[in-house]
Amino acid sequence: MKKSPHLALLGRKLGRDYPRMLRRPGGALKHPFLTPGSDQYADVLWDWDSWLTNVALRQILARATPAARAKVQPHERGCVLNFLEFGSIDGWVPIFAGREGAAKPANIYEQNMHKPCLAQHAAFLVTQDGGDAEWLRPKFYFLQTFLNNYRNHHRHECGLYFWQTDECIGTDNDPSTYYRPPRSSGAFFLNAMMAKELEAMVYLCERLNFGEIAAHYRKDAVDLTRAIQEHCWDERDGYFYSVDLNLRPAERKPGFGLHQGSPRSWPCLIQRIGTWSGFLALWAGLATREQAARIVTEHYRNPRTFNAPFGVRTLSRLEKMYDLRASGNPSSWLGPVWGVSNYLTWRGLVNYGFRAEAEELATKTVRLFGQDLERFSVLHEYYQPENGEPILNPGFQNWNYLVLNMAEWLQGREPVAEFGMTAP
Repeated sequence: MKKSPHLALLGRKLGRDYPRMLRRPGGALKHPFLTPGSDQYADVLWDWDSWLTNVALRQILARATPAARAKVQPHERGCVLNFLEFGSIDGWVPIFAGREGAAKPANIYEQNMHKPCLAQHAAFLVTQDGGDAEWLRPKFYFLQTFLNNYRNHHRHECGLYFWQTDECIGTDNDPSTYYRPPRSSGAFFLNAMMAKELEAMVYLCERLNFGEIAAHYRKDAVDLTRAIQEHCWDERDGYFYSVDLNLRPAERKPGFGLHQGSPRSWPCLIQRIGTWSGFLALWAGLATREQAARIVTEHYRNPRTFNAPFGVRTLSRLEKMYDLRASGNPSSWLGPVWGVSNYLTWRGLVNYGFRAEAEELATKTVRLFGQDLERFSVLHEYYQPENGEPILNPGFQNWNYLVLNMAEWLQGREPVAEFGMTAP
């Protein structure tokens, strides 16, 4: 690529600021940990935030001294171990926790819990540290109960996983889930994350010599991939969508009754709502080569829907729900550009060999954050797609630092990547 003046600025500024993410142990958080880094998220450990922040942090530390890396390692492992400290036989793990702990719901099976990225975070650290998983062994039982909870209480009969509610789903107001009935959303975001989580769990089992246990998670991964292909892929649109699980039971009672001559034979209905999460099929390696080509050609490249001057719109501009107004509760995923959605989409493009598109998106993201640092000396949480104007939350660090991984790739070097980033 043409040398960007923003590359040096990003490396210098973000590489200097990362210590603000490091937090000491205290209270219910027995291990040091990482935070998103802005005042709004102060002293709290968050699920997918800490994982992806860690991926970016490893990129910064790639050129650090061994002493600097050793200083940070307890904070990295501490993110995983702190969450597992809340683990128990029931498998509940909180979405976030502060020093005072985390409130456990009265009925854990009616609320969302930690997103399926806990095994991924652990597997990332294990691969980065030469395969050493022994630090995880004492709490590995609770990682199993966590995934067993998902399998037994967050999975529909069609094989897809669902959100219990619309609260704390990561992509806060995604219309496929937001204000929908409980347990009705087979969100593609959730299922793509779970596919990688199961893959990570297989790896961790093998590293800890639990090969027979790994076989069960491997089968779960195969079954989920099959369900995703069957229920989430839309051949008409060439895209992966979330599905609606809110269907009345297809009861077959004796005697005559309405609809009994031909009750429904489908377990769910596809939701043709254009959210950015369909691109996660490339990130998670779920798409065939033919499907990936359609996703990129018909959706990623389309300026009328997702492709904007500063990255990927989180909701297609053609959707009636498209709305760029600032919102912090929930954070808005109704169209604004986020650093994390740019990054995960970019990683999928790289995985499947769409180099020109990946270079375009990485260049846009470097420009987005570079101009933000030039004007305000900080980054923000999300941005307008057309001109890159920041919308909310100055000082947001977090997964925005993944721009450094993208910059590394733009300069012809191999970037740090999250666990298992290979296309089929």
